[in-house]
Amino acid sequence: MSTTAENKELLRGGQFLVKETAANDIFTPEDFSEEQKMMRDSVKEFVDREIWPKKEEFEKKNYALTEEVMRKAGEMGLLGVAVPEEYDGLGMGFVTTMLVCDYISGATGSVATAFGAHTGIGTMPITLYGTEEQKKKYVPKLATGEWFGAYCLTEPGAGSDANSGKTKAVLSEDGKNYIINGQKMWISNAGFADVFIVFARIEDDKYITGFIVENDSENGITFGEEEKKLGIHSSSTRQVFFNDTKVPVENMLSERGNGFKIAMNALNVGRIKLAAASLDAQRRVIDQAVKYANDRVQFKTPIAKFGAIKSKLAEMATSAFAGESASYRAGKNIEERIALRMEAGNSHQEAELKSVEEYAIECSILKVAVSEDIQNCADEGIQIFGGMGFSADTPMESAWRDARIARIYEGTNEINRMLAIGMLVKKAMKGHVDLLGPAQAVGEELMGIPSFDTPDYSKVLSEEKAMVAKLKKVLLMVAGSAVKKYGPELEEHQQLLLASADILIEIYMAESAILRAEKNHKRDNSDADYQVAMAQLYLYHAVEIVNQKAKEGIISFAEGDEQKAMLMGLKRWTKYDNFPNIVQLRNKIAEKVTAENTYPF
Repeated sequence: MSTTAENKELLRGGQFLVKETAANDIFTPEDFSEEQKMMRDSVKEFVDREIWPKKEEFEKKNYALTEEVMRKAGEMGLLGVAVPEEYDGLGMGFVTTMLVCDYISGATGSVATAFGAHTGIGTMPITLYGTEEQKKKYVPKLATGEWFGAYCLTEPGAGSDANSGKTKAVLSEDGKNYIINGQKMWISNAGFADVFIVFARIEDDKYITGFIVENDSENGITFGEEEKKLGIHSSSTRQVFFNDTKVPVENMLSERGNGFKIAMNALNVGRIKLAAASLDAQRRVIDQAVKYANDRVQFKTPIAKFGAIKSKLAEMATSAFAGESASYRAGKNIEERIALRMEAGNSHQEAELKSVEEYAIECSILKVAVSEDIQNCADEGIQIFGGMGFSADTPMESAWRDARIARIYEGTNEINRMLAIGMLVKKAMKGHVDLLGPAQAVGEELMGIPSFDTPDYSKVLSEEKAMVAKLKKVLLMVAGSAVKKYGPELEEHQQLLLASADILIEIYMAESAILRAEKNHKRDNSDADYQVAMAQLYLYHAVEIVNQKAKEGIISFAEGDEQKAMLMGLKRWTKYDNFPNIVQLRNKIAEKVTAENTYPF
């Protein structure tokens, strides 16, 4: 177990809302070990050699190229980074698996999707839920790239409602096989997969069941044509049809009726990995945008010198910085939780499953925030390129199209927003996160007389940390009052859930950026002043969003004196004592980015 885990209290998932986190207790990208830096550089070199120069080819629906790149990634061991060594993987920790996913995914969404589908939902369910025999048979081939995996969950009538699938599995008369009949759609890697994780319902079971199914055209498995898609053009995406497909009974994955649990836990891992996969895409968009802005001269001046462009570059860099900060903060929490569970006697399988499940709230937060940031980043990238950005001859157009899918898969962002709040409320009811005590304290403070003392904000980021603490009170006030009013029926009030989720997301992302900047400022990191500026800029926007979303909720469910009191509380808890100079912050960040001619953080 890491010393970090020994020396600090490891917060449970969701507890960031009610417990203060010290800057030294979080993990940041500046904390990567030498081994992790070597792995990162190796992946970057692979991408710059094998993927980035062929970007145009990936836009021409060259599925064979994606398969070829995946085989090369397998030869380098990159497909087995999360697989234990006894199954021919590298057995790396959770943070390193995120790191590889991050840097291999930035050049094109086609490879990002193929890699994510294979290593995550294609391989991981067998690694974490398979019997020893299943793992020995399938995982080494998947870890080395000898075989490729795909995941068959979605059906024409079963998307967000994953458990409503109609695919059937019927036990054969001799009891040796399950006979599977049904149709799956939007299956990534379908065109070159050797093994499928297939979900089907046995009889009238309440929950679906998972099966490991080998691809065999003589066993009733057929495919639709490649889907015509907005983006990820060279990611093979096809329908898969099962017609009396025989699957040996020993290929059932986990227990009967456990498929929904497998699917949900696979999605939790998929969500944090999807956030990671959107990070290097942002870095590369920023790199291309700043290089163009430095080279493009208008009115006898490089456009990078204009305030309008500085604003865009600063905001793009700030979002990328916050995304990195939050993603690796949560990734390390998961890794440390795995270490604690293994020390307590859990198997690796159980430790990883339970640890990722513990941080399901953070996984949903990250999926939403970073997938939306890469879309905004690519959109601004097009704008910086101007007319050229709209041309398919420049990389911005494909980056924008590829980014669009990230808000849909691994559960739509709307589903994930509602899940984040729903899971938080459930954790509170189970006693895993004490929301009741802090919510009552906030209610009492709301009715009390506010303090008029002048706080001491002499320490770097002290006012920003105080502001985050106040934003947490806003969420406790709004969500606490909504739960009190609607109780179990709260889940029917989706717009209130969405508003609360946006507040929760902004709190986590802003706090992560602030803690990273503070930690690096304390250790005199050379970029610390710029990181402080980005943390301040991100928080300013977060406060505005929290104010808007909280007000929307309050005026929609509260009335009379209660509404007035809550609006006064909102005003109190979103008020700066000292406003940051936004233009100055943006200029400082942009000048660093343009001077380095890259995303330098």
